[in-house]
Amino acid sequence: MTTTSTPETSPAGHTADADTVIAWHQAAARSGSDTPMLVDVRSAAEYEASHIRGSYHVPLATLATHTRDIAAHITGPVVLVCQSGIRAEQARRHLAATGLEHAHVLDGGLAAYTAAGGEIVCGRQSWALERQVRLVAGALVLAGLTAGRLVSPKARVLAGGIGAGLTFSALSNTCAMGAALARLPFNRDVAEPEVGEILAALRARRHERVRDTQR
Repeated sequence: MTTTSTPETSPAGHTADADTVIAWHQAAARSGSDTPMLVDVRSAAEYEASHIRGSYHVPLATLATHTRDIAAHITGPVVLVCQSGIRAEQARRHLAATGLEHAHVLDGGLAAYTAAGGEIVCGRQSWALERQVRLVAGALVLAGLTAGRLVSPKARVLAGGIGAGLTFSALSNTCAMGAALARLPFNRDVAEPEVGEILAALRARRHERVRDTQR
């Protein structure tokens, strides 16, 4: 998107670039109106490392399992955030399936928002899941090619399999390797929020909006 029109008038389901999201928040601050809800769907470790100030943490796995409950507590426009946009788009599709059509995906994810000068809260640093995927995929391809040259040509099948997997990941906008890595212990050092905590936070925001409109 290239305009700074309010998210209420923006086409449903579109991506929103970082400059646009920042402009929405600046406009809301000037007018005293409510800002678009920012929902971060990354893992707890990633969220703790860095997140947009004021964003709500709703891990993708939790959102996928409790989509209707979460959607019922989302009022007004929402911008979905992950590291690059892939998981945010998956979240948008889950929400759209429940009839929630005013969700946007932050184009370029947290990296783009940081580059655009958005306000970021930083904590304990850890590798983003997408970076881990690139490392593992690259290492497996390199291992397959090296083994194919030094051990057996059949080992090159590993590199081909990884390439096919990455191609499918791009076409389907999913990432099986990322989902597998997210389950590893070092990616689960920080406890994921319970669905009750998430719903309570969303419920509190909704009640705040109701009180503000009644003033």
